[in-house]
Amino acid sequence: MSFQWREATAGDIGFARQLTCTNMLPYYLRHDLLWQDEAFDLAWAIRQNWIIYRDDLPLGFVSLSRDARALYIRELQMGEAFRGQGAGTWAIGQVWQMVAQERRPALRLTVFKDNPARVLYERMGLRVMGEDECFLRMQRNAGA
Repeated sequence: MSFQWREATAGDIGFARQLTCTNMLPYYLRHDLLWQDEAFDLAWAIRQNWIIYRDDLPLGFVSLSRDARALYIRELQMGEAFRGQGAGTWAIGQVWQMVAQERRPALRLTVFKDNPARVLYERMGLRVMGEDECFLRMQRNAGA
């Protein structure tokens, strides 16, 4: 079961938007946040996006941004049918390799407090660095 990824193309935005909305809408509703397709599309356009697949079947995607302080996972979305098969672990491993190659000081992400993906992030070495009403800010420092 080997996973692969490829850089997303303009044609992938529909897949990514629908997957994110499906996965995240329950959190948005629970936390009284408003989902907006337009906001997703604007963010997609300025990020580096990768489609995660196995045997030519898209399983999910990861969306990244960078600044001098860190490489940021802005989205890591997997189709429900493909969770628990190692693709998320694999994808974070790929991103961690990018942190090293680009000599970034850290990997960062934000996750809903009640999202079970937090367990995966902690297993991959990310630690809670801060929080607000509904989100945790997590980080893994380079060299850690």
